[in-house]
Amino acid sequence: MPQRRTPNSYTAKPQDKPKVTPHDLVSGVVRLVSLPEVCIRVNEMLEDPKINANDIGRVISQDTGLTARLLKIVNSAFYGFPSRVETVSRAVTVIGLRELRGLVLAASAVEAFSKIPNDVLNMVKFWRHSVYCGVVAKILAQRCNVLHSERLFVAGLLHDIGKLIISHRLPNEAREILRLQKETGLTDIEMERQVLGFDHAMVGGELLKVWQMPKTLMSAVRFHHEPQESDDALIDVSLVHIANGLTFIAEQGLDAEIGNHDIGLYAWQTTGLDQSIMDDVFKEAGDLFTEALESILPRSYRPY
Repeated sequence: MPQRRTPNSYTAKPQDKPKVTPHDLVSGVVRLVSLPEVCIRVNEMLEDPKINANDIGRVISQDTGLTARLLKIVNSAFYGFPSRVETVSRAVTVIGLRELRGLVLAASAVEAFSKIPNDVLNMVKFWRHSVYCGVVAKILAQRCNVLHSERLFVAGLLHDIGKLIISHRLPNEAREILRLQKETGLTDIEMERQVLGFDHAMVGGELLKVWQMPKTLMSAVRFHHEPQESDDALIDVSLVHIANGLTFIAEQGLDAEIGNHDIGLYAWQTTGLDQSIMDDVFKEAGDLFTEALESILPRSYRPY
């Protein structure tokens, strides 16, 4: 495992910090970048025990673009179902209501935040990192015999969604964080805390809370840098933490600017995994990553 660099010291001045909180950012985003009406309706329907897959399918099918994206994802080799899934109601049955809701959120985020300038956040790198993390999280979940391992793909896919919120609402601060990160060698989360007083994991957790996502998903996003701080969903949180660390390790060979990200002993112990799995996971992730990327992202995010 690579050893972490010793960063240069940096202390943000109090006046550098905007007087906002994660909740403030998320409240603004909910107004400015809303989920599609169909996703809001699906969230409401999930609270009704009398609702079935056909009911959910009829609502989602009202959005033809979303329906096409979801069926493309579900029919990809990444999911590997033996027969083609032709309808949304069938998709609900085979991958589950909550997993489908997470995919709806991810598909919506790709579109909603597509206009963020590249000097604020490199969107190609962001989504490639997110998709790879989701793929690795699912592979790790399967190795731990976690039921419905698809939910870990969604958690990995959304783990950094807070970065989109910060970049969208605080672009000047996001540019400053990026500049100082390169200068100091600090990780993104350390730099965010010094400049903003909070970090992207806090913002992402708050967003999923407001959007009424499952608590396990919210915890995995909120604590993916600090799994030991979570009081629930410990396996999910630890798997996303490990997946995020392995994603950075995989990326280091491609991008010299990416700093080292340690994987905490707590996460290894919680999952029962260890570093010996790394080579096998990287090999397995390769083809699945390409398939997932093709299924989820528009071509504008794929630099080939």
